Amino acid sequence: MEHPIPRRDFVSTLALSGLALAASPSILRGQSVPSKIKVALIGCGGRGTGALGQFIAACKILGAEAEVVALADAFEDRAKRLNDTYKLPATKVFVGYDAYQKVMATDCAFVLMATPPAFRPVHFAAAVAAGKHCFVEKPVAVDPVGARAIIATGEEAKKKGLAVVAGTQRRHDASYMKNKALIDAGAIGALRGGVVQWNGTVPWIRRRAKDDTDADYMNRNWLNFTELSGDHIVEQHIHNVDVAIWFLGRPPVSALGFGGRARRETGNMFDFFSVDYDFGDGVRIHSQCRQITGTSGRVGEFFTGATGSCFGAGKMFGQKQVDIPAIKLDTDDSMVQEHVDLIRGAYNGKPVNDARQIAETNLAVIMGRISAYTGEMVKFDDLLKHEKSPYYNFKASVSPLDFEKGTVKLPTEAPSIPGKA
Repeated sequence: MEHPIPRRDFVSTLALSGLALAASPSILRGQSVPSKIKVALIGCGGRGTGALGQFIAACKILGAEAEVVALADAFEDRAKRLNDTYKLPATKVFVGYDAYQKVMATDCAFVLMATPPAFRPVHFAAAVAAGKHCFVEKPVAVDPVGARAIIATGEEAKKKGLAVVAGTQRRHDASYMKNKALIDAGAIGALRGGVVQWNGTVPWIRRRAKDDTDADYMNRNWLNFTELSGDHIVEQHIHNVDVAIWFLGRPPVSALGFGGRARRETGNMFDFFSVDYDFGDGVRIHSQCRQITGTSGRVGEFFTGATGSCFGAGKMFGQKQVDIPAIKLDTDDSMVQEHVDLIRGAYNGKPVNDARQIAETNLAVIMGRISAYTGEMVKFDDLLKHEKSPYYNFKASVSPLDFEKGTVKLPTEAPSIPGKA
């Protein structure tokens, strides 16, 4: 990323320190965590920098040392900037749209993926083929074809016993985990509905420089192009929709939404979305997200049950007295805890595999975006199962391989028009 993009509301700044040596993915299963672990990073912007620091902190919690063995980015300036911290030899700092391939040829045990989301399906497939454990930042795709590819690659990871953790850190947060357990135990009765929100501002924009190619301009300004980010309902609001899917235990059946653009200065995305998610059995979740400067902000979730209600990670109202096991985590920082869970699972013979889980949430937010862009009701199975659906083979007009081949053509910087899209 050109500018630091912490996961809003959840970022903690961690000191980064390069440490020591090694383990091979082929010997990771069924063993205790070794004293030294090798890791590589693809995507040296703000999110990648944070993820690498959090991985290192997780290793320390587990009594291990992390050795950063490779850094990769499409842009030399970003790779070099991060390498000022880690001091890797030039032969271990890879630059270009094919740099991820060189990372897979190293002896790292873990790969952290923090490039723009559109690249995730290709990078994830390469990492699993190379036998690497993966941290795959959310979202994992920008279109239905990419999300289904993540599911398929996740199945390959299972066969190889590889650990896969997605960047949905709320699932590794004690407050969310407690409320999920209370709901499952019947504290507020069966969930009947709710609202999930991410209302904020545009995190950043990047103007086109005089010598930018179409590819470089898109990539440096990826947050504002649907083809690379998925739009902010996918890139950012996925966190809140994921909580609804997690708490309800199933993806939505359909979505009907609207949205629009009034003030965005670059790219082709909407400024706001409002989506009615139907989860079946009379359960509806209202999804609301907005990126408009100068407006009131609200980020979170609220759910209504048959006998009470609760915030996603906050207070419960009218709950029954129920008993749940104590939730004990290794750290209060959920963004470090997700890496602890990744590493521990890779070595104890019980690898976490979030691939299908994150891909289904990803499909849900893509479904909401498609509905808002087109003005049509969209069904979840139209994206996942129904090959004859007009939405099943939706693909972004610019693909990851276009960047590798040098065939990127800048898409229009005009938003979709519902009813005409």
